[in-house]
Amino acid sequence: MIYQVRHLTKYSYALPVTTTHSELRLTPRELPWQHLVRSVITVEPHYENMRGFRDYFGNAVRYCSVLTPHHELAITAESIVEVQALNPLMPAATPAWEQVRAALGNHEDPGALQAFEFAAESRYIRWTQQIADYARRSLAPGRPILEAAADLSSRIHRDFRYLPESTDIDTSVEDVFRNQRGVCQDFAHLLIAMLRAHGLAARYVSGYLRSGNIGAEASHAWVSVFVPGHGWVDLDPTNDVLVATDHITLAWGRDYGDVTPVKGITLGGGDHIIEVEVRVDPLAAVPAIADTRRASARRWDR
Repeated sequence: MIYQVRHLTKYSYALPVTTTHSELRLTPRELPWQHLVRSVITVEPHYENMRGFRDYFGNAVRYCSVLTPHHELAITAESIVEVQALNPLMPAATPAWEQVRAALGNHEDPGALQAFEFAAESRYIRWTQQIADYARRSLAPGRPILEAAADLSSRIHRDFRYLPESTDIDTSVEDVFRNQRGVCQDFAHLLIAMLRAHGLAARYVSGYLRSGNIGAEASHAWVSVFVPGHGWVDLDPTNDVLVATDHITLAWGRDYGDVTPVKGITLGGGDHIIEVEVRVDPLAAVPAIADTRRASARRWDR
């Protein structure tokens, strides 16, 4: 599948902003199953500098500074991405979850050693005994890891209500569990917390979803589970599916705090309003793209 993605983030301030420094994680990752054809970031008003780097998790980051006084800041990321189908992995053929937990603990396997940092609590992901107990129903003794994780993801989809604007970034996993409602970000955090509570490695993935699914017209979030011998396998608890060609991977980390699409600091501004618009359109083929790069203080081309 080939997609064209447009992600607009607009800030409107009550008072003038004199300076804005922003980190942008808006460039889709290049992966064995995902090819980034083109990515362009446009910033209004005029920015003085923009530079790119990779963060600790390998995500593409753009840093920019706007030093022109402004009441509005608009950041638009436009990308063309090709996503290929992966060979399906049979959940029942994966190792028992206890074996995965043991592999993460003994650090003998290089892959497991790298995954171990995703088994601990993090800023937005902490758990209680009740959360661990809920997960235990899916983690029967000897059950294959992916089968158990998929069952747990399905239970979250069934037992928790998707309700836009019912939570915010500061809503804890415990509150989501207690109130049984939230959005894709909350359900991803909840599934990760349940897996980590039992010593398993899971990471938070941000990205986009093809129109027609829950969360399609906004940034989406899902979960990667570490499976020795197979690497990372992605689950979407919001839509109760194994991730396939409908999902576009943007970034990953321990939780939302590691992959926030736009974050930074401003001087001035007072009260403000944030508007986010996301559109994902399938394309029949990769379009012919002329080399339109130019020396501009408003664009960053990949």
